[in-house]
Amino acid sequence: QVQLVESGGPSVEAGGSLRLSCTTSAKRTDTFCVGWFRQVPGKARGGVAAIGSVGTTTYADSVKGRFTISKDYAKNTLSLQMNSLKPEDTAMYYCARSADYCHTPDRSVSSFPFWGQGTQVTVSS
Repeated sequence: QVQLVESGGPSVEAGGSLRLSCTTSAKRTDTFCVGWFRQVPGKARGGVAAIGSVGTTTYADSVKGRFTISKDYAKNTLSLQMNSLKPEDTAMYYCARSADYCHTPDRSVSSFPFWGQGTQVTVSS
């Protein structure tokens, strides 16, 4: 069974930076798509960023230029560097992985069957 464990956060002032990490039990992270999603109470979970098997990335418009997604194949770790944080970035953040080989990532929840438990990020104004 694939396990994903997020860490990082939990709080920072507006304008600051945080780095989230996600460690997976999978041995071949280079063949899958992995992504970061976020959710606030009462709203649907939405895609923040995702990265494919060859390093292709996709970002939500709201985070472009501020967030960077990356993979460390040797450590089976996915990271999300978040800069210039805003109060509206406050949410529970989840990492997720595709089921099979994935070349081109997308940010659809339905494309990712494996999920971590989430880590809270709070940005104060």
